[in-house]
Amino acid sequence: MSSTGLPEEALRTYSEKHQKPQGITFTYGTAGFRTLGERLDSVMFRMGILAGLRSKALGGKTIGVMVTASHNPEADNGVKLVDPMGEMLEQSWESYATYLANAETTDQLITNIQAVVYRGGIDISQKAKVVYARDTRPSGAALVAALEDGFKAIGVEDGGRNGGVTTTPVLHYLVRTINTQGTPEDYGEPTEEGYHTKLATALKTLLSGKPTPPPLIVDCANGVGTLSLSTFSKHVEGVFQFEPTNTDLTTPGLLNYKAGADFVKTSQSIPPSLQGKLTPGQRAASFDGDADRLMYFYVDEQASQFRMLDGDKIAALVAGYLVDLVDAAGLKGKIQLGVVQTAYANGSSTKFLEKQLPVKCVPTGVKHLHHAAEEFGIGVYFEANGHGTVLFSKETLALLNSHQPSGAEQTKATQDLVQLTKLINSTVGDALSDLLLVEVILAAKGYNATQWDSSYSDLPNRLVKVLVPDRSLYKTTDAERKLVEPVGLQEKIDALVAQFEGGRSFVRASGTEDAVRVYAEASTRSAADELAFKVAGLVYDEAGGDPAKRPKEFL
Repeated sequence: MSSTGLPEEALRTYSEKHQKPQGITFTYGTAGFRTLGERLDSVMFRMGILAGLRSKALGGKTIGVMVTASHNPEADNGVKLVDPMGEMLEQSWESYATYLANAETTDQLITNIQAVVYRGGIDISQKAKVVYARDTRPSGAALVAALEDGFKAIGVEDGGRNGGVTTTPVLHYLVRTINTQGTPEDYGEPTEEGYHTKLATALKTLLSGKPTPPPLIVDCANGVGTLSLSTFSKHVEGVFQFEPTNTDLTTPGLLNYKAGADFVKTSQSIPPSLQGKLTPGQRAASFDGDADRLMYFYVDEQASQFRMLDGDKIAALVAGYLVDLVDAAGLKGKIQLGVVQTAYANGSSTKFLEKQLPVKCVPTGVKHLHHAAEEFGIGVYFEANGHGTVLFSKETLALLNSHQPSGAEQTKATQDLVQLTKLINSTVGDALSDLLLVEVILAAKGYNATQWDSSYSDLPNRLVKVLVPDRSLYKTTDAERKLVEPVGLQEKIDALVAQFEGGRSFVRASGTEDAVRVYAEASTRSAADELAFKVAGLVYDEAGGDPAKRPKEFL
């Protein structure tokens, strides 16, 4: 034990087993660290240490660690830390994560740990508690072993609590329930079984007296959502039926491959495994690799065309239903509702929502959306990619529990609102919880997919990924809708946009990989595609892309 109280001998011994690879700089971004799994051994070890330090800094509260790369290809992996209420790691600590991850030697790592302890005013003698889990990626088991060495090196109590192989939303739920158990903010039983039981009980209550919904096809992206859906379905037999597909967890390379929510959103098409299997009007849903994103789709009954119901459509459905329910409960004016979107939200969805309630636009990233949603009594946030949830303020929860409704309609609406607070996983975007929320609303309204979709018509849009040598060169303003660097590039984008009716396009650096994302929308499908590929070509060329490797679709 050093003079600072750090267990230096243990830190040195374990650190020598997990040396940082040379020539790689790691950055803790919007989704934590994320890169090829084979590069992450040292990062995992150091995040085990940081999770212990974070817990000590917060008086021994339980911190979460999730090992996942979400919708990324199977070869990738990642890690993110979760704060005590199930929210993302406090932003000031993201720099600590990057600081520890990039220490080149064991001596430098210990020096950096000492600096974090000093800056954070951390009492090293304080207990540290951590709960952790991983998804189904092949690299996960070895990376978790490195993480556990970090726990041992810094002295996490009992070496941490292993949540096993589970979804990201379950890990977030576990963190909050462990920290709130036995308090007025108790969020449920702190087990995966408790999570499934909580959701199932609320679903049964909300669907009581309504016609049984038709079976729902669920594309599990060949990921960990397969396990969660299988377990949950047993809790709702006779109430709700799932038809899971893309559930192969053993064949190498299938995770997120031509399947899952990200595939549906970016390709704007049905997963190949479901081609020709959907009857007209039949709805289906896709999870992503760690089951924190949800995408719906169906085949149009008139034209037999693919129709996507993305995060914008989910937000519109959910927000409209909550506005009606709050009104029916006699609470209009007593609860402020609002929606939070990013620049990726379709322009038509924003106009539709603004007619009903306040809409706020923030930079991309869950932490930005979540923080902005906390400003409302009921805050709905969904990214167009299908990641989102609903937050209920403490004041709103207290009001729902103390409200004295007048008459049967107000009583039923109030009861439904209370049950929705149990059905919705407010800690993070949750594909299963969000799916159940959508199904409850469709059942309550008597809507099918076509009726839901008809609320407004999306402007045709296209999202294109452009690989670049250095994503850090792309800096934005105005909630990421305008580039300020590289200087002059935004003006060239504006000139392209001006050529298209209803045109809108923006470019931002990916938070998860060395790429920039180009979003474009216009009045017609062909125009949206043309604008997107013209902007993508511009970005590629301006970044010095190799003409021989230039994607053929770039214009």
